[in-house]
Parts: sequence; C-alpha cells; structure tokens
Amino acid sequence: MRDLVVHTTTDSRDGRHPYLRLNREEWADLQAETPLPVTEADIVGLSGLNEPIALSEVRDVYLPLSRLLSLYVAASQARYRAINEFVGRLEGRVPFVIGLAGSVAVGKSTTVRVLQALLARGSDHPRVEIVTTDGFLYSNKILEERGLMQRKGFPASYDRRRLLQFVADIKSGHPEVKAPIYSHLAYDVVPDREAVVRQPDIVIVEGLNVLQTGGRGPFVSDFFDFSIYVDADERDIERWYIERFLLLRESAFASPSSYFHHYADLSREEAVDVARSIWRDINAVNLRNNILPTRERASLILRKGPNHAVEEILLRRP
Repeated sequence: MRDLVVHTTTDSRDGRHPYLRLNREEWADLQAETPLPVTEADIVGLSGLNEPIALSEVRDVYLPLSRLLSLYVAASQARYRAINEFVGRLEGRVPFVIGLAGSVAVGKSTTVRVLQALLARGSDHPRVEIVTTDGFLYSNKILEERGLMQRKGFPASYDRRRLLQFVADIKSGHPEVKAPIYSHLAYDVVPDREAVVRQPDIVIVEGLNVLQTGGRGPFVSDFFDFSIYVDADERDIERWYIERFLLLRESAFASPSSYFHHYADLSREEAVDVARSIWRDINAVNLRNNILPTRERASLILRKGPNHAVEEILLRRP
C-alpha cells in the first residue's frame, strides 16, 4: 500500500499530475523565514503517547503548512468581504474549516495540536478550535442495539446527520454551535455534556472518516475550506497501533474506570496478540474499505515514514 494512486493519475488535458509532489527538503524551503513560534518545551506537551515529534519536524513540515494555511485563510476572508460588498450585506465572521483524516494510530491528534499551536501563535493570532468526530459516534447503547460495537469508527457508527448539521452551522456563522464530548477512558459519548464553539477564526475537524462520501449529499467535507490526510504504510501504522496499545495497557487501561481495564493484566505477549487481532479484524478493515479510499479527496497529503517523520508532501494543484 506504499504507492499512491495520485502518482499515476494524470490530467487528460496536459498530462500533469493532480498533486504537486515535494520531498521534505523542498517543502521545508517554503517556510520563507517564517518565525517558529514554539519551543522545545512546547513540543513536549504537543506530542502524542507514542508519537514523538522533534522541533526540526515542526520547523520543516508543520511551519510551512501553517504558512500555507494562513494564506488560504486570508484569501477566504477576502472572498467573504467581496461577496458581502457585492450583495450589500454585513455578514458575521465565518470560520475557516480544516478537515483532517487518516487511520487510527497514524498521528492525527498530534498533527492537529501542532497546527493549532502554530496557527494560533501566528502574526494575526487567530482563535483556533479543534473538534474531533469521536463525539459524534453513536452511544455504546445504540451501537450494541444495532450490532455495530465491533464496527466502531466505521462510517455507519457515526451520527452523520448531527455531524453534518454541526459543520453546516459552523459555516453558517452561528454565534454558538455545540458538539458532543467523547471519553476515551469510558469508550463512550459523555451524556449531557457538550463543547461550545463560539465563532473562532479557524476550526479543525479531525476524524477517521471526515472525507467520506457515499449516498446522497451534502457531505461533511463539502463544508471544508481545506483538507489534510495523514498517510503512512499500513505495516508502520499497525506497528504504531500495537506500540500504543502496550503503552495504554500500562497507563490508561490500569484505571478501574477504563472500558479496557480487563486488558491491564495481560502479559506482553498476550497484549500484542490482542492488539494485532483488533487491528486485523477492525482497524485494518476500516482503513482499507473506508478511510484510505478518501485519501485522494484531500487538499494535501502528509506521507510519514517508519519513524513517524513526514517524508513527502503532496499538494493538490489549484
């Protein structure tokens, strides 16, 4: 699964690839002396459980990306001003929405945290909110009733209508939009609790299937101003998933209130077998059937190597 379809798909008019393909060094040159607004100490708090990220990675990969996104945001704001002038109305501020997709364990959460930090500390200091689609999963009770507990994270396990309405309300400029909250410890949506999004400048919507289509539109991705897919070889993602499972077995799973507490007493060998089984029967199936096919819908693809470092960037042509 290492080769990308986009490398061989061409534009029939002139033979060009639909993506600009840049290696890490070429991409790093595009930061154009943009100041790095985070320190080594900041990076420690942004790294995931088994997703180490170096300051050099932030500088070479995410700083140019934050610069690109800032250009997109400025262009989007100028477009809204032009439309408002044309129709003679003074509309409220509409957030710029970024969608970020990719497999379980590929490092999506770290990516959004780093982007939030860089964008929020940019020259204009925009307010940046992160919303994960985990909160839009159906409750475990509903999933059990529908026989979907073993397909949690698959498209059918989400309340897609509610998620679509949430993103549509964000792009409509509603002053307050509420999103459900998910607990990874309880492995369930938290009842009677919601996060309130109050017209930030930028919203990053992160989830497995945010680029998903199928059925009749509109789709969540129709409301994205920019989209990112975090990509890696499946063998590397499986290894990262198993490594993360082992770390959770010694930390979060040890809590009696954890949904996965019964895994805490497994031996290392038993835990590896369980993690590999979950990956094979659930996560790999979701990746191959639902997540990976959406990759070429992204505005930009971050391609990671075996050590979680981004090695290649593919940027969709205008």
